[in-house]
Amino acid sequence: MDFTFGPDDAAFREEARSWLEAHLVDAYAAGIGTGGPGSEHEGIAVRRAWERELGRGGWIGLGWEDGGKAAGGRRRATLTQQVVWAEEYARLRAPARVGHIGENLLAPTLIAHGSPEQRRRFLPPIARGDALWCQGYSEPGAGSDLAGVRTAAVRDPERGGYRVTGQKVWTSLARDADWCFVLARTEPGSRRHHGLSFLLVPMDQPGRIEVRPIRQMSGTSEFNEVFLDGAHAAEVVGGEGNGWAVAMGLLALERGVSTLVQQIGFAAELDRVVRAAVDSGATEDPVLRERLVRQWAELRTMRWNALRTLGTTGDPGAPSVAKLLWGGWHKRLGELAVQIRGAAGAVGPHDWSPGAPYEIDEAQRLFLFTRSDTIYGGSDEIQRNIIAERVLGLPREPR
Repeated sequence: MDFTFGPDDAAFREEARSWLEAHLVDAYAAGIGTGGPGSEHEGIAVRRAWERELGRGGWIGLGWEDGGKAAGGRRRATLTQQVVWAEEYARLRAPARVGHIGENLLAPTLIAHGSPEQRRRFLPPIARGDALWCQGYSEPGAGSDLAGVRTAAVRDPERGGYRVTGQKVWTSLARDADWCFVLARTEPGSRRHHGLSFLLVPMDQPGRIEVRPIRQMSGTSEFNEVFLDGAHAAEVVGGEGNGWAVAMGLLALERGVSTLVQQIGFAAELDRVVRAAVDSGATEDPVLRERLVRQWAELRTMRWNALRTLGTTGDPGAPSVAKLLWGGWHKRLGELAVQIRGAAGAVGPHDWSPGAPYEIDEAQRLFLFTRSDTIYGGSDEIQRNIIAERVLGLPREPR
């Protein structure tokens, strides 16, 4: 498609920038730069309030079928306008969205697969910034290989819906979410992608749902384990047994406009690494200098690829290619962040007094967090399998 920005996009950019500058003040200013990968635990209170402010401004649901208008939003934005909004949001370092999962993953899934009643019930609270969602996909032993989920759901004859029992892991925002969409096995004895259903589970079920934070090697705890013990699932989306198709449709949404937002954050990180390299004299090393130039060039290539594939539909390889590109790029950036400092990169700004906690600086946190980039969201091995089998038509890997 022709992905050029026209006069309407320029006007939309000015509108978006003006609104953000006018509203990122007072209490909301404290949320600037908070959240995001590696720091998802930061500033939850102000970010949740900011989500409601976005809702009042009508900025949630721009990419929905009707632009969220039926749910209280403003209007559907074009793809270029969605990119413009995402770019301005990232450039002003507005608080990382706690409503991302609801707005950009669940809502389009309900629009595509949900019933009219489900859309009427769940979309307006997301558009207002009132309802926060988390994703119940990965399990121990069933992360990138999602078809191996063992969480089970049985019909609840007393309340209707289902009773869900099992464990989910790496669940972002589970401590703060109001709802979780859960992939569970509703057909006893079924295997792989058969017999799965896409269920909507309220998180406020004391005694039925337990959330345990996972402490990462960076010292943060933005991911969680979620234990479900007969938790009630209010709804099934797309019909019982059709969960695999619904889940795969949702995963394809993860690599959309949000990829461009991510890349603006990457560019800011790269700028900081380059400045540190110049200040330390590391750019005198031709090998490090070449690697910094390569990081810049690869980031530009990722942007062009993301823009090129935004207008495509039904390409099973595009999301996997995008994940392979940015996962490896970000991991290499983390390595560079500490390597340009030499031996000093291995030692943090530590308070050596007895009992003081060991602290790490921004570059070291980037290095540690990016170790996970080629694993979460579908490991590199899984992405390559998808490209090989679904795009290139190569023989399936023996199981």
